Amino acid sequence: MKKRILYSLVGLVLVFLFLLWLLAQKPVPEQITYGMSFNTMYARELGLDWKETYDAIIDDLQVRHLRLSAHWPMIEPIVNVYNFEELDYQIERAEEVGAKVILAVGRRLPRWPECHVPDWTRGLSLKERQVAQIRYMTEVVNRYKDNKAVIMWQVENEPFLKAFAFEHCGELDVAFLEKEISLVKELDPGRQILITDSGNLGTWKGAYSRGDIFGTSVYVHFWNPELGQFRTVLPAWAYRVKDNLMQSFYEQKNSILIELSAEPWLLEPVNNVSLETQFTRMNLEKFEDILEYAKETRFDTQYLWGGEWWYWLHLQGHSEMWERGRRLFVKESE
Repeated sequence: MKKRILYSLVGLVLVFLFLLWLLAQKPVPEQITYGMSFNTMYARELGLDWKETYDAIIDDLQVRHLRLSAHWPMIEPIVNVYNFEELDYQIERAEEVGAKVILAVGRRLPRWPECHVPDWTRGLSLKERQVAQIRYMTEVVNRYKDNKAVIMWQVENEPFLKAFAFEHCGELDVAFLEKEISLVKELDPGRQILITDSGNLGTWKGAYSRGDIFGTSVYVHFWNPELGQFRTVLPAWAYRVKDNLMQSFYEQKNSILIELSAEPWLLEPVNNVSLETQFTRMNLEKFEDILEYAKETRFDTQYLWGGEWWYWLHLQGHSEMWERGRRLFVKESE
């Protein structure tokens, strides 16, 4: 009896390991397409000239796949008064060099505090704020839907991630998220919609089932006050398992790494942290490790995160990250 139970347990373990092996299978891409996120507000936080920084990313790094964000406070700083100066310039420059743009819209968009709202919305009820948000999103989509540089819309950023920035974002209103997705599809039916989820903390189910394309983040090196520095315990093949698992439950779709972090994990602004500390948390060696880890996920499209910081370092006389990025993108553009 005991032997029978033991054999059954061993059999179950072997079946589980075989299924895990099957789910971890994914072809090695012939070539990885690298892109980069750019954030106007973050460039300003670093004390950079955002236009100079963006131009350097396009002209010096030669990035040809970009993720840009239409942050609500930047687009509508005053109720019904719209500012498209920054975004117009960025998209026009992308079009000028033949770059392709993923344009993110919504309340929850890249960079801390994750959920970005104009000051004038603070006194509104939830329903009033959502009406105002739909109005802003409509303005953005209508302005850029005929621009050839924009290849895809991202609606919200990691909307199902509850473990991060909950104090700023609150509970997700799934019905409203679906309304946002429907709005963008109705305004621009010809373009696909990207929905994203955290690679380390997300289940992927909610995001994967709602978008035309799925995007996830990859963070390899972390730091927090309790644990200090540590490297992710999640193996790269786990991304392949999760992706194949989603495909087995839902329709097959393209999945991309939309946020491959190559900047230091900090709890305060970069300008308040010594270079020595920054380099203990992100440096060229860690960057190479991140690139190798990402290759092992076998996702064929990967958008890097941290170009603004690289440029800030470059201006400080530390060009290692910038130069490594240049080699990556110039090789890809050849």
